Amino acid sequence: MINPETRKKLRRFREIKRGYYSFLILAGLLGLSLFGEVLVNSRALVVSYEGSLYFPIYKDFHPGTDFGESYSYETNYRNLQARWQKEGSDNWLIMPPVPYNQFENHATGSVFKPEPPSMASQHYLGTDTTSRDILARLFYGTRIALLFAIAFTVAVYVIGIAVGCAMGYLGGVFDLFFQRLIEIWSNIPFLYMVIIIFSVVPSTFSIPTRIVILLTVMVLFSWTSMTYYMRTETYKEKTRDYAAAARVIGASTSRIIFRHILPNVLSTLVTFMPFTVISAITAITALDFLGFGLPPPTPSLGELLKQGTATLRTAPWIVTAAFGTLVVLLTLVTFIGEAIREAFDPRKFTVYR
Repeated sequence: MINPETRKKLRRFREIKRGYYSFLILAGLLGLSLFGEVLVNSRALVVSYEGSLYFPIYKDFHPGTDFGESYSYETNYRNLQARWQKEGSDNWLIMPPVPYNQFENHATGSVFKPEPPSMASQHYLGTDTTSRDILARLFYGTRIALLFAIAFTVAVYVIGIAVGCAMGYLGGVFDLFFQRLIEIWSNIPFLYMVIIIFSVVPSTFSIPTRIVILLTVMVLFSWTSMTYYMRTETYKEKTRDYAAAARVIGASTSRIIFRHILPNVLSTLVTFMPFTVISAITAITALDFLGFGLPPPTPSLGELLKQGTATLRTAPWIVTAAFGTLVVLLTLVTFIGEAIREAFDPRKFTVYR
């Protein structure tokens, strides 16, 4: 059950319209991204062929011969739909709103080059330098960035809270050891370590494996700041009367930390979460821009920004779409963060209305 104080803070958050509506928009975007294959895909949603229904998005592969084509590789559903409509066939199919996937090269005349936005070709934001649909790559790139940032935030908080609470509560040699360890660890250059690690990672590793490796490296170099804050808060809270009373009645160390100390500092920790998400999104975008982030051909905002800056004069729609998406994404998270900070910790709220 939610306690009355938490309900009061949530009501205060809902009253801050800028942050509340930003949260609804971002939650809606994240929800839509989870159904991305239904909205942005080169495979048909439903195919009716000779009285039978097929659902290609739920199957790995449908050769062209399944639908009366002469080839045995995967069906080109856009061409199939165009042919059936031209012939006036009784067969039909339904394509997603964006009928391209994030990896597909759709080059006019077999020449890979950026094409401007076009409603006729259904490239609503144009194509990139290898004739891939920008909207499809932005959609999946944003989904990867958001999920990556959420996983990063959870991992950083779990490690930071655990180590910080232990340092603040136990103190002594344990505290001194971890302080020296964190000082040494914080001075290791993060970018150099990323370059070194990915220079030795075999190229045969799958894209999900390389993403997990990148996430692990970023978490290992980012947990220390949260640890210092938790150490300070735990050290302060353990001297209060309620903690002393819990020790007197024989409560265990874990019970004191998780039942008494942690709930009293958790509301302040919540105010940091949106800004941790922002740091994760900007970090992964910067690494992708420099070429040390997600492995190609993974769609990412940083990779599109890199393409856009290289073709700023000839294809300005690439950088415009990527930069605009990044600005909107960071603005929404920033508004949410400020609203949470005002609702959960009014003293730290900075007004700019």
